[in-house]
Amino acid sequence: MNQKIMETLEFHKVKALLEPFIVTEQGAFELRELAPMTDAARIQQAFDEMADMAQLFVEHPHFSMGAIVDIAPAMKRLDLEADLNIPEILAVKKVLEVSKELADFYQQLENVYLSQLPSLFEKIELFPHIQGSLQAINNAGFVEDFASEKLAKIRRNIRESEDQIRQILQDMLKTKSDMLTDTVLASRNGRNVLPVKNTYRNRISGVVHDISASGSTVYIEPRAVVSLNEEMTHAKAEERHEISRILQELSAILRPNSHIIRNNAWVIGHLDLIRAKHVFARTYQASIPSLSLSKDIALLNVRHPLLVHPVPNDLYFKEGLTAIVITGPNTGGKTIMLKTLGLTHLMAQSGLPILADKGSRVGLFHEMFADIGDEQSIEQSLSTFSSHMTHTVDILARADQDSLILFDELGAGTDPQEGASLAMAILEDLRLRGIKTMATTHYPELKAYGIETIGVENASMEFDSQSLRPTYRFMQGVPGRSNAFEIAKRLGLSTAIIRDAENMTSTDSDVNHIIEKLEAQTVESRKRLDTIREVEQENLKMNRALKKLYHEFSREKETELNKARLEAQEIVTMALAESDEILKNLHSQASLKPHQIIEAKSKLKTLAPEVVDLSKNKVLKKAKKEKAARVGDDILVTSYGQRGTLTKQLKDGRWEAQVGLIKMTLKSDEFTLVKAEKEEKPKQKQVHVVKRTTGKGPKARLDLRGKRYEEAMQELDEFIDQALLNNLSQVDIIHGIGTGVIREGVTKYLRRNKQVKEFGYAPQNAGGSGATIVTFK
Repeated sequence: MNQKIMETLEFHKVKALLEPFIVTEQGAFELRELAPMTDAARIQQAFDEMADMAQLFVEHPHFSMGAIVDIAPAMKRLDLEADLNIPEILAVKKVLEVSKELADFYQQLENVYLSQLPSLFEKIELFPHIQGSLQAINNAGFVEDFASEKLAKIRRNIRESEDQIRQILQDMLKTKSDMLTDTVLASRNGRNVLPVKNTYRNRISGVVHDISASGSTVYIEPRAVVSLNEEMTHAKAEERHEISRILQELSAILRPNSHIIRNNAWVIGHLDLIRAKHVFARTYQASIPSLSLSKDIALLNVRHPLLVHPVPNDLYFKEGLTAIVITGPNTGGKTIMLKTLGLTHLMAQSGLPILADKGSRVGLFHEMFADIGDEQSIEQSLSTFSSHMTHTVDILARADQDSLILFDELGAGTDPQEGASLAMAILEDLRLRGIKTMATTHYPELKAYGIETIGVENASMEFDSQSLRPTYRFMQGVPGRSNAFEIAKRLGLSTAIIRDAENMTSTDSDVNHIIEKLEAQTVESRKRLDTIREVEQENLKMNRALKKLYHEFSREKETELNKARLEAQEIVTMALAESDEILKNLHSQASLKPHQIIEAKSKLKTLAPEVVDLSKNKVLKKAKKEKAARVGDDILVTSYGQRGTLTKQLKDGRWEAQVGLIKMTLKSDEFTLVKAEKEEKPKQKQVHVVKRTTGKGPKARLDLRGKRYEEAMQELDEFIDQALLNNLSQVDIIHGIGTGVIREGVTKYLRRNKQVKEFGYAPQNAGGSGATIVTFK
């Protein structure tokens, strides 16, 4: 797309409207580089990304991300084998933190169906080891003591030296207070000194660092602390050298992953831009249009984005329509309609929402050209007409069927008759070449051209003859009419003069009457359309209200039904307990077969209705469990009070963590998770419903690992019943070792069951004490 059209239509001002919604430097850079595209697939992808963001905001209306700065220069320095400074490392650290936040957000996302955004979220890679190492530098840019053992030792020596110096000087303040002008320590040249009266300067040996302006006070560093200060200066030099070494080591850790970190920053910036587009759409009531490859344009209530109070208008530029000619007087809004059409397409082809209602369609143009405004060139000694014509010649040479052309006052600046003929000839050439064109003109001859020519349509801007003001309403299909005589009459011009003027004009008054009737019909149609839209909005509101009431009713109904199911289950459970006792007595007294008892017991169990687990209902779910620790989470080591990042979970349940440059092994109770600085709306964890399936044949093995005790015992009871019904002689029960609770429960159950002949742990190569082999009678 040529640069001139974007300058003419002020596309840069539209992009400036999105800047307040951008929070990352990468997103701001991408916005500055944003330009119209000609690839339909890329444009549709941008539309789908905005649609995904709108869906995401339905469930998470406060979705946001942390601000990051541009890390491209820092990554380039790493690629050139240079080391990063502290601000650059902090910038990279922030990128990794925001990457972790977005990855966690996406992992916990539910109830949202996305088509394009998942590919962006899944491109984010996490580096828990690097995050842990970067904890050595806090957010204020201070290198923590735990960054290295040597740094901690150096700073400990510095603090000890400072304490010794402070103690010596405090003692001297007390013992030699009569020789001092003040009992407070002073500082000169980075050294702590005593303010000594000039008359006692020889009584206190040391180094003189300064003398007051009056000469009455001499600032002396006592000899007793000179050597300590020298040692401390040397230690601070070592501290700077060690910090430099730590930065070098951190840079070496980052260097192999610089391209991935740079890609993370791009993904964050791109998500930021998509979010900004959505917030812009909500703020300005913009919408996502559909893309018409046949150039069938339909803009519903379209507005110019740069006007404070724009008047919405409908604009239909159908596939078979080649040109729209807007006629009528000045100051009616003709040029605004031209710019609105062009700017709307620049926005849409740049992947931005447009200021129009839902259901709008835009065309796809490879080029757009415009001749708008005063093109007079003093430097080239060209008149307005010559300048316009030079530009028009260039447009006609470069335009093709995939172009959109906007002409403002086509043929103006010369003799009216010649200008009108020239304008019609240009429009006819473009019509024959199938190039979509919108043009404004004053020439009445073009009204007849628009009526008589196939593929050309007249249009005008509505004018209120009562208030003598334009309404800025676009009337498509209605040519503009001159209001000069009516305006002059209302302003007080003599009726005789107006009558003479009407007689002198060659304009057919009948045509004006027809246009006036068309205008009235258009106004009436618009009023009816506005009424229909109001009714439609009321219907939408009513529909939303009814849906809300229906969902509330459904929740109430489900809650009441669930209460009834729970009560029924309690009754059946009590009945089952009583039936077990009765069956035991019968079995001890009568010779009942085991399968008869089991079948009776199974029939009793079927009486219990299934209870819906409300915790798995995403609509009714309210309470959430506390977040469990995961690899990549930031932690605070309780015993040391230092921050780090979890890097790995060991088999025994302990965690490996990176704390600065030190790797530590911690138990779960030795650290706490660090919450994000910016609180977000609590995120729902995804509920996975696991459906059990039973095979066609009987099962001879039951796996109880990972089950809760009550659930395991219930499954064990059902498993033994089924085994007895299928006449299995031997079964295996895998319960694992763990805490031993499940294993002990299995043992107790088998001891109570009279159909069990014997049981014992499996051989060592078959699970050992983690499995039990059961033999039936």
